[in-house]
Formats: sequence, structure tokens, C-alpha cells
Amino acid sequence: MSVTSDGRRPVSLARMQIVIALAFAAVVLFGADRLMLWLESHGHVRWRRKGRRDLSQEPRATLDSLLAEPSRR
Repeated sequence: MSVTSDGRRPVSLARMQIVIALAFAAVVLFGADRLMLWLESHGHVRWRRKGRRDLSQEPRATLDSLLAEPSRR
């Protein structure tokens, strides 16, 4: 293995690529977390702090009601 002029071994390219990939993944996860917090604070999502909705309590939608013409008022 080669040695630099100051006596240290150079960092291998593969090791540097792993460090860059891990840093990129951390930045993406942090950005996604901030985006979800922002969306929740503006009322776009509600699952983070309040949990998911209990769908058994929601009204059921049948295929007939989904395909029916909307009533005009």
C-alpha cells in the first residue's frame, strides 16, 4: 500500500464512498422528518402524534356508492 509524504496511508476510495453514502442517507432522513413535521403543523397529515385513524369507526364505502352520480343541491 502506498504511503503519503507525511507517512499516513491514503483513505481508500471505497471507504470514502461509504462515508458519503451514509451522510447522504442521514441528510435525506433528516429532510424527510422536517418535511413531515412541517406538513403536520400545517394540517396536511395527522398520523405522527395522534396515531392512525381507526378505520373500523369510519363509514364504509361500497362500490355502488362510489360509482353513483353525486346528488345536486
